[in-house]
Order: sequence, then structure tokens, then C-alpha cells
Amino acid sequence: KKKKKKKQKMTVLITGATGLIGQEIVKQCHAEGIKVNYLTTSKSKLSTETNYKGFYWNPKENLIDHKCFEGVTTIINMVGASISKRWTDDYKKEILESRTKTAQLLSNTIKTHNYKIDQVVSASAIGIYPTSLVNYYEEDNTEVSESFLGKVVYQWEAAVDDFKALGCKVAKIRIGLVLAKDGGALPEIVKPIKYGAGAAFGSGKQWQSWIHVKDLASLFVFAVQNNFEGIYNGVAPNPVSNKELTKAAASVLKRPLILPNIPKFAMKLVLGEMHILLFESQRVSSQKTEAEGFHFKYANLRPALEDIL
Repeated sequence: KKKKKKKQKMTVLITGATGLIGQEIVKQCHAEGIKVNYLTTSKSKLSTETNYKGFYWNPKENLIDHKCFEGVTTIINMVGASISKRWTDDYKKEILESRTKTAQLLSNTIKTHNYKIDQVVSASAIGIYPTSLVNYYEEDNTEVSESFLGKVVYQWEAAVDDFKALGCKVAKIRIGLVLAKDGGALPEIVKPIKYGAGAAFGSGKQWQSWIHVKDLASLFVFAVQNNFEGIYNGVAPNPVSNKELTKAAASVLKRPLILPNIPKFAMKLVLGEMHILLFESQRVSSQKTEAEGFHFKYANLRPALEDIL
């Protein structure tokens, strides 16, 4: 394992700290003795604990309390509207702008008030990789998916790259399918299985590059402690097909899988445009992340599901 390079008496600013992954990152920062400042759109919830301080912002109105940057050396940028809500035209705009405009507001504020931030570690997503049953994607792949999400991630990463002009090191972690108890895709995938009506989607051959939420949060903290720069895939070492994921979940839940695979058009009726989330195939490599010395607690799907389900 690599030695942790940074002094522990540090303060990070976390955006999206109350989200699924953000909450877990806060927990792990505190376990490592890292103080957390966080931004929130709700004025009523501003915590004032020494190691957990809240600051108000309203990105839609371009408002931010710039004191959030005081004493901060690193930003962990997790903010973004959930992609697992129906994609109306308005909501698609929200998915994009909740990522791009927030990054612009942060970098403009740092510039205006002359704060010195050393590093930005930002969320990104594997949705940038074109859907493929055969490709094995590493971070240096330059093709961008033509899908809505591909375009979103491309613009999101471009907005985050603007921090480089301020002299910050920028790291982007391309997140896969996050496995967690109370959010993300897993509860949705598992729901029909619990009722004995589970089945794979489409051919079931599409690759799903998953990661346990605890490993993902650890990776963000590790990226901060080890000064990551550049692109890293936030996926576990063993991607699975949708069929394998469905089978493993059914087996852990001790439920049968009886239905034939669920056709694409049926899911389109239920979910609208976001149904492509279930059919996209991205087989993504974790080698670069592992080469940095990061250790996955959940490298295999079954133990990850056993921990969560």
C-alpha cells in the first residue's frame, strides 16, 4: 500500500455532501481526521461543528458563501441531479446544468476571491464511453458516446477542467454502477426479484461495471490523500453482465428467476428515455486505479451484494 502523502490536518470542501456517495465520503473523511466544509442549498441545515461546517449556495441564482473556501486545500466535487428520474426536456437540462454551472460557479468564486486550492477531485461517469459488448475501456480512450449521458459527461469534464487554469491539480473519477442500500440503481434492479418476478434486461449480455459505495467513497478520499491528477475509472475489478448481476442478486435473496428477459420496448414504456441506463454496455478497467495502490474491499460482486442486500 502507498504511504499517505498529505498531512491529515486538512480541510476539504465537499459539494453534493448529502448525496448517496457524498454522505459516505463525509463519514470516511472524518474517520481519517479530515475536516469537512460542505455546500448546501438549504439555509436551515447549516451545521457548525468544527469538523463539519455548512455553507449556503444557490447555483441557479449564482449565489455562494465564499467563506466555504477558507482554509480549504482540496475540493471533492460530487454535485449533480440524479440521473435516475424521468428524463423530461426540463429535467435533462437540470442533469447537465447541475454539473456544469456548479463547477463554473466554484471556479469563478475562487478566482474572484483569490483562494489557493491545490486539488479538485471530481465525480464523472463511465457513461462517457460508447456502449459496446466487446471493448474494455481504459482511461485514455478518447471516443465519446453519442448518447445523452455521453454528451453530459463530456461537458461536465470540460467544466471541471477549467480549474486547471487556477493552478489546481484536477482528478476526475468516472463512476460506474454504484451499489448501495438506499439509492442508485440496485434497489430498482432488485425490486422485481424480491417479488419473484426478476429477469435480465434485453439480451442480458450488456456489461455493468459496478462498484460498492464504500469502495467508491474510499477511492475519493484516497485520491485526495495521494494527490491524484487526471482520469481514473471508479469501478470494481470484475464487471459482470446484466444477466450475471440479476442471477447473483436472486441467489443472494434466495429468490427464483422465472421470467424470460424483459424486452427493451417494455422498459421504454415504463421509464421513458432513461431506460437506456439498463441496456447500455460499458466494460471498464480498474487497472490504473489499482496501480496507484488502491485496494478494493469488494472486488467481487457476490460479497458486495451480500453486504448490501
